[in-house]
Order: sequence, then C-alpha cells, then structure tokens
Amino acid sequence: MADGERSWYLCKLLRFFYSLFFPGLIVCGTLCVCLVIVLWGIRLLLQRKKKLVSTSKNGKNQMVIAFFHPYCNAGGGGERVLWCALRALQKKYPEAVYVVYTGDVNVSGQQILEGAFRRFNIRLIHPVQFVFLRKRYLVEDSLYPHFTLLGQSLGSIFLGWEALMQCVPDVYIDSMGYAFTLPLFKYIGGCQVGSYVHYPTISTDMLSVVKNQNIGFNNAAFITRNPFLSKVKLIYYYLFAFIYGLVGSCSDVVMVNSSWTLNHILSLWKVGNCTNIVYPPCDVQTFLDIPLHEKKMTPGHLLVSVGQFRPEKNHPLQIRAFAKLLNKKMVESSPSLKLVLIGGCRNKDDELRVNQLRGLSEDLGVQEYVEFKINIPFDELKKYLSEATIGLHTMWNEHFGIGVVECMAAGTIILAHNSGGPKLDIVVPHEGDITGFLAESEEDYAETIAHILSMSAEKRLQIRKSARASVSRFSDQEFEVTFLSSVEKLFK
Repeated sequence: MADGERSWYLCKLLRFFYSLFFPGLIVCGTLCVCLVIVLWGIRLLLQRKKKLVSTSKNGKNQMVIAFFHPYCNAGGGGERVLWCALRALQKKYPEAVYVVYTGDVNVSGQQILEGAFRRFNIRLIHPVQFVFLRKRYLVEDSLYPHFTLLGQSLGSIFLGWEALMQCVPDVYIDSMGYAFTLPLFKYIGGCQVGSYVHYPTISTDMLSVVKNQNIGFNNAAFITRNPFLSKVKLIYYYLFAFIYGLVGSCSDVVMVNSSWTLNHILSLWKVGNCTNIVYPPCDVQTFLDIPLHEKKMTPGHLLVSVGQFRPEKNHPLQIRAFAKLLNKKMVESSPSLKLVLIGGCRNKDDELRVNQLRGLSEDLGVQEYVEFKINIPFDELKKYLSEATIGLHTMWNEHFGIGVVECMAAGTIILAHNSGGPKLDIVVPHEGDITGFLAESEEDYAETIAHILSMSAEKRLQIRKSARASVSRFSDQEFEVTFLSSVEKLFK
C-alpha cells in the first residue's frame, strides 16, 4: 500500500513538472528574446556614439584603434609588445586615432609614455589617448582566493564593459590575454577584434597538473592530497577550458608569441585559419654594442635574472639553486659570485613577493650575495647585462621569454628552464652550435652554473657568438613585419 502511494505521489509530481515545462520554455524564450532586443538596442546606441566620436574636425571619419591593456604601465615583455605594436600601426595608419584602455589611474598618460621610453627605449610617433578604467581591481587575483580563473575572467567582462562605455573603437585588440572581452566588443560594440596571446588563461598542462595531483603555484597541496577535491577542480578546469575556447574563437585575428602557445591555443580555440605566430619584439639591436669578451667589470662572476616578480616566474628556484651552488662550493676557483634579480613590480602583491624572496635569501644565508633591482631604467638593465656572465630563467612553461632573448643578445650565457618557449623557440642550436643551456631542478641549475663557470673563456665566447647570431629573428623589425601582416585582415 505504501509503495502504491509513493508511486501515485511520484506520478503526480512528474505531471506537475511536465505541466510547467512548456510555460517555463515560453518564459525562457521570451526572456532570451528580450535580452537580444536590449543588447541589439545597446549596440545601435554604441554605433551612433562611435560615429559621433570618430568624426574628425574636417568632417571625415577617423578609424579608432584600441588596445585593451589594463597594466600598460608595467615593465614586462607584454608591455613591450603593446608599445611596439602601437608604433608599427602608427607608421602604417598615421591618420587613425589610437586608444589604450588602462587601469593605471595613479599616473598620467604622459607619465606612461615616459615610462615606456625609459624602460624600453620606445617613443611613439603620434599621440595616444588613454582611457582610464576604475574597476581594474576586478581582475586582480588577490580578489579571488578561490576560483581565481573564473573570477578574473568574469571581472574582465565588467572591466571591458566599462571600457566599451567610454570609447567604442573600430578595431579592438586585446594585448593582455583577457579573452572574455572579445565577444563583448565584437557583438555588442560591433568591432573587428584581434588578440595577442602571451599565455593561455588555461592550458592542457594545467589540466595535467590537476589530473596527476601535482603541487603547483596554482594547485594547492590540500587539493592534491584529496582525490575528491582534485576531481572537482578537474571538472571545473574542463568546463572553464570549454568556455575559454568559445570566447577565444570570437577573435577575427589571433596572434601567439611562441610555438608552445600556438599548440595550446589551437587545441582550445580551434581557429587555425586565423592564427599566426608573431614572436614578441626584443630590442636585440640595443644590446649588440655590448662587446663579446670575458666580463671583467666585476672581480668575480655576475648572474642575472630578468623578469617580473610574479609567482610563475619561480624566483625561489633561482635563489635555492644559487645557495646550493655556494654551499657545495662547486666553483672554488671563482673569487666571488653574485646573483642580481631584475624585474618589475605591478602591485603590492609583487612587492610582498620580493620581500619574501629577501627573506628566503636570509634563511639560506646568501643575502650578502643576492641583490634585487626593481623597476630599473633601461640603461641600468643594459649595464647589468653587459657585466653578467650567466642569465638565469626558471619559469616552467614560459610562453616565450623576452628576458631570455635579451640575455642572449647582450652576450650572457643563458640558463633557462627546459620547457615552453625557451626550449622550443629560443635556446635551440644555431647552425649546429649550442646557444645556451636548459635545466629543471635545483641540482640541475647548480651543476649547470658550475659547468658554465668551469669552461674556458674561449668556449664561453663561442657560445655567446652563436647565441647572439641566433636572436636576429626576434628583432623589433621582424615583429613589425609579422604583426602588420597578421592584423591586416582587421582593416579590410
């Protein structure tokens, strides 16, 4: 009897839900239609606004080209791409209006341009308008201790909306990796959209790290120890990767900075017909006046690291490997060694990271031999590279590695991580000769540094010459040619 009653109630419940199905479908359909109408109305209003703004004083329409780069005042390789891309476009399209969306509200546009010249030796030939965004905090990783990728991506949509409401461009280029802004500018703003991808927001390597329950800077230990949490995070990553692929496929033109990034973007975005490798511009010409001789400006050997103080750069590995080198006295014949970490700090989190690195140096007892140089001018960077014997790089799966190229062009012997762009594109043989070294663990780095320092001056000179000859393909001139060729489709 009880079973019969349960079956009767179940049938009534199913009938009730079934009776709601078609009304619910109608309501959902109506809401979707209303949403489409509202978005279409917003698009029309934005198009009207764009026509008013793009009309110049002589009555002709001027093309508006905008770059989305919320951290344009930072001093990393991504910012060098931004300024070189702007300079290249200004040469080809001098009549256009150029806009940069930035969240650097604490500085003026003139100060940003002066910083670009000071850090990268780049001066633009035409004016640039800066649209200052107040909601940049929405893409700060510190705001999302959990579900960081999703939080930052959703935050970028709101930041992109703020940008679109202030200026509607004809051509929109995301030069910092905020793919979730692409459909916003394409379908609501009616823009031609392009993207320059330095590093995919999520990659198949990140999926492997979670799947194999490996500890990493983006995979906490408490998750790796719990099989259930690992499975939940893996599902979350797969869903995010699917959505990331959808928004990325909205791009009319896709540029990637290395073979490693290309492989991941092709597997995620699946837009091979409009995707090209455009190696980032490295100011190799500026470093070619540094003489290729055994460095004698310091009594011993100088090791330098060039890169922003971000967690994925893995600066602790450099300090630990350096400490291991000193503790094991692998280079007893060398009078002295010094490690100089050169990089930019974007925010308070990066500054805190530098303080933690200083603390690590003290804990390992090598603080006397480790220096930190933060946001230094270009001339000072060049001076350190001219004096260095070895250039260090320790980021796992670095998308490209402009700092690696600069070290090689300056004549330092590079020791980079055995992965990503350095492995596939940069530290590769040139005409059969080696151009540098690769390593992975602390022990690998310490032993390879000792090996390099134990070489004869003649052998080191030969490697320097091969490395310098190999980096011409990463010059500013090569970047301009490949970049302009790739974005040509956006201007037709």
